[in-house]
Order: sequence, then structure tokens, then C-alpha cells
Amino acid sequence: MYDIRWIRENAAAFDGGLTRRGLEPLSSSLLALDDVRRSAIAKAQGVQERRNALSKEIGKAMGAKDVALADQLKAEVAALKEEQPALEAEEKAAKEALDETLAAIPNVPFDDVPDGADEHGNVVSHVHGMKPEERGLLRGINDPKQHFELGEALGQMDFEKAAKLSGSRFVVLQNQIARLSRAIGQFMLDVHTEEHGYTEVNPPLLVRDDAMFGTAQLPKFRDDQFRAGDEHWLIPTAEVPLTNLARESILSEEELPLRFTALTPCFRSEAGSAGRDTRGMLRQHQFEKVELVSITAPEKSREEHERMLACAEAVLKKLDLHYRVMTLCTGDMGFASQKTWDIEAWLPGQKTYREISSCSVCGDFQARRMNARYKTKDGKGPFFVHTLNGSGTAVGRALIAVMENYQNADGSITVPEVLVPYMRGVTKIEKAA
Repeated sequence: MYDIRWIRENAAAFDGGLTRRGLEPLSSSLLALDDVRRSAIAKAQGVQERRNALSKEIGKAMGAKDVALADQLKAEVAALKEEQPALEAEEKAAKEALDETLAAIPNVPFDDVPDGADEHGNVVSHVHGMKPEERGLLRGINDPKQHFELGEALGQMDFEKAAKLSGSRFVVLQNQIARLSRAIGQFMLDVHTEEHGYTEVNPPLLVRDDAMFGTAQLPKFRDDQFRAGDEHWLIPTAEVPLTNLARESILSEEELPLRFTALTPCFRSEAGSAGRDTRGMLRQHQFEKVELVSITAPEKSREEHERMLACAEAVLKKLDLHYRVMTLCTGDMGFASQKTWDIEAWLPGQKTYREISSCSVCGDFQARRMNARYKTKDGKGPFFVHTLNGSGTAVGRALIAVMENYQNADGSITVPEVLVPYMRGVTKIEKAA
């Protein structure tokens, strides 16, 4: 969401940012809408000022016992009174048209975001570690299996039963793989709360329209969401409730930054992903994710973005997974983002990197939609906060990475050392006898 005054003062920069996003310049049409709104406001104010002036003149006429003049002035006041609702309706309609248009425009990218039309324009920022094949960790395995091949062979990952229950893009995990999934989520949550200073939150999984609008899932991405009844949506990510904890608030600078984390189920319709990743767990309607959200002062948001990325990377380093960090280009970054880093884990079974975390800085884009503000230490403001969100990380995709990177030649899966305590000492997942 944008401040129309900023667009008026920075029209060229605004249009330039949209052009980098692959959109047509919009400042002229937006300012034309705003001119209609401002004209309606000016006319309504003019009518009110005239009514106020006439009321004084009526008083003078009555004092002078000029009944004819008083009646004439009263008639003019009555006419103006009838005119005012139409002017107020004109102003309201113009404001709604402007707000509706602004709500559908994505955030303007930072200058250091690479230009590009799609994921092929993304740029490698840095790489951590080596592929397990290069480290000799997949001994005796010439053709590493994909996670669903491993899980199905172990009898602990069932897509057919899930399809009978719920349709496609669901899975039933059982036995030690179900436990491994739980262990990964709990491990990551502990790391972020105990080592990284995030406050654990157990948020609602159902939210109202205003919350979805605040983080920009609505109105543009309505078809990607699951509606629950007439008043609620299932959350697509805990970013929605966590970020909205600051909505309609005026925080003090001393409270910032706020850092929240949550492990929740997430629900996405995947409306735009027909035919993509139909095998396995990569793209599910229901999945679990550890979310990271930060609410900061504007001058700290870039620094907080670096910190959030490091926090997400830390859990993958502890799991000893090989990954790379990508700077997303203008054509691949999210609607609300000014800059996004994706962490992509290496999957030996697929022989490719796949996204496991995404960390974005949104500036005041979401804060304006939520009316989330703060005052400085010296009482200045209120100003809009800056918001950030990231995956710390996606539990299902971390499970996939662990299964494929820690597979053994006999089809068993070694449990990463850091997860053994969460597995109550189990060090290897094998097929039940």
C-alpha cells in the first residue's frame, strides 16, 4: 500500500519501480484519481464553509429584524444542506476507487534487487557447504532416491491414503517419519527462541479479511487461499497472524524490534501451480512451517533482514545441509517484498536445489495496510514501522532434504545428530519388521 502523497512527490521513482516489476507506469492514472478525490473534498469543504458563513449572516439578519433576508439566507442553507450528501458520496467513491487501485499494486523493489522476468533472473548470493555426493556421504548409492520413494518403501509415507481422505496434494506420515517431521519443527522452534531471541507465539489459524489484507494476501491473491465459512480464512502462513499482532497499534521505539516465531500448519490452494510438483511433498495444500516475523524501526530494517537470513541459515547449518542463497529478481519476488533472499537446499534425489526458506523485507508496505506505527524516543511520530518475514524453515521441505541427504544404501535414513534428542535416541529410521 502506498502513500499517494509520496507518489505525487516521487512519480518517476514510483513508475521506474513498477517498470522493473514488469508493469506499466501508473502514477498519472493514480494522481488523476487523487485529483478527483481532492476536488470532491475541496467542494465539500467549500459548501461547509459557506454554510457556516451563512449561519452567521442569518444571526445578524435576525438581530436586525430583517426577516426577508433571514428567510433568503435560510433557503440557501437548506439548498447547501441537500447538496452536501452528494459531495460526501463523491469523495467516498473517489477514495474507494483510489484505495482499491493502490491495494493491487506490488511493492517497489530496492535498487540492489536484480532485474529479471522470472526465476531465471535470480542471482546466487552465496553457497554453504558441499553436496553430499562430493563429500562421500552417499556411499554405495549410485542413484539417490527421492523422498517419496524412500518414504513409501519404508511404509511410513502414504499419498494414496491421503488422496482417499482429502484428494491430491496431501500426505499421511506415520511412525518414525511422522516423528522426524515433528522433531524438525520442534528443533527449529527451539533454536529461534533459545538462541535467536524470537518470542514464541501460538496464533489463531483462522483470520478475518482485515488480517489477510494487512499482509497483502487480499485482494490480489484471493484464489490462492482457503476460505473457512463467511468470516474467516485458513492462514497460508503464520506471517499473517504474527505480523498483524502490530495492527492498529502505536508502539514505542523502545519496544522495537519485535521478533515473533510460530510453528503452525499452513494452507494454500496452489491455484497457480497446476501440474507442478505433483509427486511427493514439495507442494502441498497443507504443510507445517516455522515462521519468523520482525517489526522494526525503518532505519533498522535492512540490518534486520540480514539477521533474519542468518537465523534461517543457522538451522540448516546445524542439520549439516548443503544449500545456496539466492537474491530474487524483480520478476520472481513476492507482491509485498522490497527484497527477498531464498535459501535453496540441495536434494540429491531430484539432483537440484529447491527452496526451503524465503526471507523478505517489506518496508512500510504492510504497515500502511495494517496502520501499524511507532513513536520515537523523543516522542516524534507516529511513523509507520517496517515489517519483515521469513521461513525458519518450512518443515516439510526440511524433512525432504533430511531424508534425501541422509539416505543409506539399504533404504534407511540416518537421523541428523541434532535431531537425535528429539527422536528419543533413535539414530536411524528403518522399515518396521
